[in-house]
This record gives sequence, C-alpha cells and structure tokens, in this order.
Amino acid sequence: MQQQTGMPAKWLFAGSFLANTGTSFIWPLTTIYLHDTLGKTLITAGLVLLCNSLCVVLGNTVGGYLYDRWSHFKTILVGSIIVIGASTFLMFNNGWPAFPIGLVMLGFGNGLNLTCINSFATEVKNQRTSYIFNILYFMSNLGMVIGTLMVGYILPYGISRVFAVSTILFIIFGAIVVCFYRNHEGERANISHNEHDNSLPKPEKLAAAKLWPLFSLLFNIVVLWIFYEQWQSNIATFMVENGLSIKHYSSVWTLNGVMIVLIQPFMTYFDEWLMSHLHMRLYGGLSLIGASFLVLIVAGNHYFLFLTAMAILTIGEILVNPAASTFVNNISPMGQKGRFLGALASSISFGRALGPIIGAVVIQYVSYTSLFVIATICIWLAVLSFAGINKHYLS
Repeated sequence: MQQQTGMPAKWLFAGSFLANTGTSFIWPLTTIYLHDTLGKTLITAGLVLLCNSLCVVLGNTVGGYLYDRWSHFKTILVGSIIVIGASTFLMFNNGWPAFPIGLVMLGFGNGLNLTCINSFATEVKNQRTSYIFNILYFMSNLGMVIGTLMVGYILPYGISRVFAVSTILFIIFGAIVVCFYRNHEGERANISHNEHDNSLPKPEKLAAAKLWPLFSLLFNIVVLWIFYEQWQSNIATFMVENGLSIKHYSSVWTLNGVMIVLIQPFMTYFDEWLMSHLHMRLYGGLSLIGASFLVLIVAGNHYFLFLTAMAILTIGEILVNPAASTFVNNISPMGQKGRFLGALASSISFGRALGPIIGAVVIQYVSYTSLFVIATICIWLAVLSFAGINKHYLS
C-alpha cells in the first residue's frame, strides 16, 4: 500500500502554535528568575542564555541532517520527547544547577522541532510553500503572544506551575506528532530500494552558483538577529535609564505582537505578488530593520519614538522572516531541504546567542548611541552585499 504524502497544513500549523506557545512560557522569565530568585549575576544569566541558544543551534543542525538522512517523523518525535522530558524535569527541579541543565535540554529539543516543522512545510501539497511559511510565521508569533501574556498571570502561583502548563502544551504537541505526522515522509517515502541496496539515495548537490546567495542570506540573518536581540536584552535597560518603566518596555512588545497578528493575514493574502518580488521583499524588510535603530538614536525619553522604532522593526520582521524560509526552500535541492532550513534556523539561534554579549560590550566600552549606529551600518552593508551577490549569481 502506498504511503500518503504531503503534510496536512492544519496539523503543521497546530504543531507550530503549540510548540511556540510552550517555549514562550519559559524564555521571558529566564533572566529575571536566574537573577532575582536564584541570586545569580547578569553575566551568569547571559552565559546560561548563550548555552541555551548554542544548544538550539546544535538541535537545528542535527535536526536538519536527521530529517534528510534518517526519518522525518522519528526526528520530530525525538524532539517532542526531549521537550516533554526537559519541561517535566524543570517542573520538579528548578533550582541551581538544575535550571540551566533543563534549559539546555529544552533548547536542543526545540532546535530539532523548529527545523522539522519548517522542513515539513515543504511537504504540504496543493499550496505554495511561501503561503505555508507565511501562515507558520503567523501561528508561531500568535503562540508567542499568548504564551508571554499567560505567563504573567501564572508566574505568581510559582515557577513550577509555569513549567506544568508548558509540559501540558508539549504533551499535546507530541500527541499531534504521533497521530498526524507519522505517515508523511515526503518524496523519500515513495523511493523503492532493491534488496541489495538499502541505503538512502545520494542527495542532490547545491549548484555552486547558488552557494554564495545562500551563504549571503544566512550571514544577513545572523547580523539581523545579533541586533534584533538588543530589543530583548539591552534596550530594556536603555529605556529605564531614560526615565521610562518596565511597563513601557512590555507594551512595546505588545505592539510587536499585535502588529504581527493583524498585518500577517494581509501579507498572506498578497502572497502571490510578494512571491514574485521575493528579493525586493527581503531587501526592503532588512533595510527597515536597520532604519529602526536610527529612530532609537533620538528616542531619549520619548515613549512614542520607541513605539515608532518597534513599528518599523516589526514591519521589517514581517517582510523578512517568512521570505527567508521561502528563499532557502527555493534554492535548496531535493534531499537537502532539512539541512539548509536547519542552517537558516541555526543562523537565527547563533545571532540570538551573540546579540546580548556583543551589545553589552559595545554599551560598556562606548555607548548606546554607538550600538544603534553600528546596528544600522552593519545591517545595511549586509543587505547591499546580499543584493550584489544575488544580482551577480541569480540574475
């Protein structure tokens, strides 16, 4: 009997929503919990976050390899088991050093799951892959908005309750994986092997002319997330030093979530047009993210300017993130989708790992203003090089 091919989109979206909601219960409180509850320094908290991000990178890389060369279903099943186990461990063991141990386990499992979900998106039939990536981006951000909102209400009842809820979400995610992801091994599921050769077919190689555009995009993503991460780390301190409150900082992120939830459906509606202008979408989005830091240079204690900077950043983010996945999918050969989408996820995680440390060094030895200027220059230079490389190799 021939195996069914093609991932049902609704279960892919449900998995993305649950996985991201469960994760977003944990990352917003990591620094505060380590510093205020466990009494660790901010440097220690930063190192824990670095280790977590590096484990996500490792999970992305391993996940991409296993997805292509082992099994789609078994890879994401392993990832779901790891996140369930790590979250359960943290529910009962959230002191020191159990907390960072659980976090790195969780990071590795999340890395596996993220790469698999993005790779499964390429297996959805009867829909443009760009459309699927747009919806995935919407669902993942909706999960993050809901998760970060709920954690504020659950945390007063204790950290164990937070991990209990995340464990429940991961268990539901695992159940969906077992029930609906099992029979979707994509093209490889239909490949016949003779009795003398049980090895997997050799994957297609990426053409040399496409390597440079791919590497250039991945470099842009690393640079982007190094500076995007300033919003999740150092800009909170910058706002407080300028007389604004943590409540002001939180509401800036509320704006980010609301804009993504409201604007992304319109982006999905115009997906066909945006797909035909994929390169310009990437250039425009990256340029907007760079421009958002120029607003911070003059923001001072003007709350409205922080909102303006976040609005520009969010529009750029909405343009870039789904388009980057589509670009990588389009350029990747069959049999290596997982590998290269895993490389994209690793670039995001690597940039997020480096961001807080690079930002802290620039702020300590120079200034916040210099950090914002450097962010704009680096992002814009990376975009220009990306455009030049694409024109040379893909035109």
